[in-house]
Amino acid sequence: MVRGAVQGIAAVALLFVGTLFVADHHDRETFLAVVAGFSMILAGMGIVVGVWFWTACSGDIRRLRYWHTITSQSESATIVAPVFVRAGVLALVLFPAALGLYHLVDNAAYDSWLYGS
Repeated sequence: MVRGAVQGIAAVALLFVGTLFVADHHDRETFLAVVAGFSMILAGMGIVVGVWFWTACSGDIRRLRYWHTITSQSESATIVAPVFVRAGVLALVLFPAALGLYHLVDNAAYDSWLYGS
């Protein structure tokens, strides 16, 4: 979960930089709203599905790099579970940041660099 949170913080930095490349104010707000919405959905689904796979594996959880150790189709859940949980935690960190940045851009002064053109 810590790796997912750290990757989420890196995604927030990328989101901030990516927001500056969207010049129009309305387009910038729309971009941030869409990112917030998708990350909210991904966070919910990723965590729920990942925890479900995690409980179905009965504690036999493997890293993605150990893909070659899988011998049957049912063992693929042992690798998919942490991937879903990590993606869900990443999105869980990204969602409030995108929503907060949306409100920051929305309340920015007209002549500021954060407002856009």
